[in-house]
Amino acid sequence: MFERYETRDHIIFHGDALYILSSEITSESVDLIFLDPPYNIGKRFSNFYDKWESDEEYAKWAYKWLNECIRILKPNGTLYVMASTQAMPYFDLYLRNKLTILSRIVWHYDSSGVQATKYFGSMYEPILHCVKDKNSYVFNSDNIKIEAKTGARRKLIDYRKAVPTPYSTEKVPGNTWYFSRVRYRMVEYENHPSQKPESLLERIILASSNQGDIILDPFAGTFTVGAVAKRFGRSSISIESQEEYLKIGLRRVLELQEYKGEKLLSIQKKYTRKNKCEQKLDIIQRNLFDADSTA
Repeated sequence: MFERYETRDHIIFHGDALYILSSEITSESVDLIFLDPPYNIGKRFSNFYDKWESDEEYAKWAYKWLNECIRILKPNGTLYVMASTQAMPYFDLYLRNKLTILSRIVWHYDSSGVQATKYFGSMYEPILHCVKDKNSYVFNSDNIKIEAKTGARRKLIDYRKAVPTPYSTEKVPGNTWYFSRVRYRMVEYENHPSQKPESLLERIILASSNQGDIILDPFAGTFTVGAVAKRFGRSSISIESQEEYLKIGLRRVLELQEYKGEKLLSIQKKYTRKNKCEQKLDIIQRNLFDADSTA
């Protein structure tokens, strides 16, 4: 039914997420869960086509693994879930009766691809930040502070206080986050249609977990969660159904060099082995893909 690969601190499952969540992961055992499921918008993920018969059927499927993730999450644990703008209302209405939603986050970005001309095209993806217990959860605000432009650049003074004081030069981010999308030939790029940037996961992992905590990613894709968790001293459990993407995780998280006799190389290393004509063709194809993949 599934395959399991692991090192001391990191586990990768190759198989169906719902089956593995329900059969292999114990209740209240995970500190942080990041969910980036298929969006039901008709993208091709290797051998999987991301489209259900209806929004209702998609929601029924999603509620099954959401329930499993809630079971698995520790009492003081945190869950983040992403979805398409179309599907997020289903997630929001369902989860507000199961967990406490602390924040509704907007990850926005620019795009060089083709944009809509007859309506306002989508340039953001929504994220829910949820906890089981609103009085007991991890939030390391000092680890994620960013520049406060009022204090750092404009150097304004707050005269409302009894003693006039300069505005702080740092602040905790609000709920609108700007991070660039991952593009072809970027150092972190992997061959996947909806890769999330490391910077996005860095903020989530640093804010909502501590060293040694266990982080679960049921829809691993490019395994950015596992890779960032490893870099910051966390343990990880990743699940991926597609063999093409499994190989990314084996290389990126477990640092394996081969899989079933195949050398596991990053796309950058594969690229350097091609001749100039193949490289130019690749660039043209990726530019067309970027223009086509904006959701």
